Amino acid sequence: MRWWIPNALTVLRLLAAPGVPVMFLYFHRPAADWLALALFVLASLTDWIDGYLARLWKQESKFGAMLDPIADKAMVVIALVVITGYSGMNPWLILPATVILFREVFVSGLREYLGAKASLLKVTKLAKWKTTAQMIAIAVLFLGTGLGYVEDTHQRVLRWTSSEATQAGLVLIWIAAVLTFITGLDYFLKALPHLKGSKND
Repeated sequence: MRWWIPNALTVLRLLAAPGVPVMFLYFHRPAADWLALALFVLASLTDWIDGYLARLWKQESKFGAMLDPIADKAMVVIALVVITGYSGMNPWLILPATVILFREVFVSGLREYLGAKASLLKVTKLAKWKTTAQMIAIAVLFLGTGLGYVEDTHQRVLRWTSSEATQAGLVLIWIAAVLTFITGLDYFLKALPHLKGSKND
């Protein structure tokens, strides 16, 4: 039975991605912020758990290898859209978010174009750190929006105000954007020799 657990966790992470904006459709704020944060954090944790279990049980599969980065991208892209919308279109968030969204679409397009040669763009360790940085940054930004609705007394208990959490989230999202740009450039340079000839070369 355990053979399907890593893949099931990946599928659940993929399904959780659209669940983040759904929280804002069915719940009032700040409940929606906290529920979106909880869902995002839990789903992000499965990114580590499913890979760990697959390696532990020696049950890594092509299905999991294909679906895992798709689930990660869906989580990050959808959450970024939600965060950007509720940030009041903060330009300090829009710019790194644009870099991240552009890179994810661009690399996906490269892999699709390369077809059988897409294995040249296998996930690197830096790319995994990039995904981790993105998820942590987004979680902190969700925390910032949630704290914006918490009373001052609760803020003192948490020892973190909405402004402080948002500032920390912005710093983290810029770090994630830099890592995202570097990994995107790395993939492009690896693919470049195969883009100069015809598609069937």
